Amino acid sequence: MSGAAITTKAMILAAGRGERMRPLTDVTPKPMLEVLGKPLMQWPMDALKAGGFSDLVVNTAWLGDQISDHFGPSITYSHEGRDFGGALETVGGIVRALPMLGDVFWVAAGDVYAPDFRFTQEAVSRFKAGGMLAHLWLVPNPAHKPRGDFGLDAQGRALNQADETYTFSTIALYRAAMFMPPWCAIPAGNPLGAKAALAPLLRLAMVAGRVSAELYTGAWADVGTPERLAQLNAIEKRPA
Repeated sequence: MSGAAITTKAMILAAGRGERMRPLTDVTPKPMLEVLGKPLMQWPMDALKAGGFSDLVVNTAWLGDQISDHFGPSITYSHEGRDFGGALETVGGIVRALPMLGDVFWVAAGDVYAPDFRFTQEAVSRFKAGGMLAHLWLVPNPAHKPRGDFGLDAQGRALNQADETYTFSTIALYRAAMFMPPWCAIPAGNPLGAKAALAPLLRLAMVAGRVSAELYTGAWADVGTPERLAQLNAIEKRPA
């Protein structure tokens, strides 16, 4: 409709096998494991909706029908498992869903717990006004990842190498252009089901100075093992 506001969409990554979470993930997809009474992936979904971002795309693969059966038709699904027999990794999955996502969109992993993070319209507006291909939220390095992922300079640019590094939270804003030539060679929609990881693409864009970042210091956990899941569920239930 002419003059209608453009809705910023969001993608929740939920296609992984969760090998390190076995045996829990033998019967339940990792993003559907419960943290404090609700599926892990529902935490970012609820936070997105609280920020006004209710148009969600979820990719699925391992036991993906459990996800679509639980959340129903209000969400758009990219069923990588049905279409290609398995997950396409992060870039492959995003490119597969690209026709559903628009020019600027959020991405967050469905297996990361960040209950204090706020998805805001202001962050989207600031990102749209700049010339970056991606804006990442970094977190202080957890004990299981002391070397981190990326650096952060005084101008707010993410760095491939730095004396001080941080861990990528998985939460980011992206332009669709980052997943197109010359940055990414996979055709939009990924019709052949090509697999590709995210880190090499981010590092390529960082070399060109096209990735910004900021530090998020709220509660955050990469729920990568049954032990970490148990630790989270031992926390006193947070107020609604």
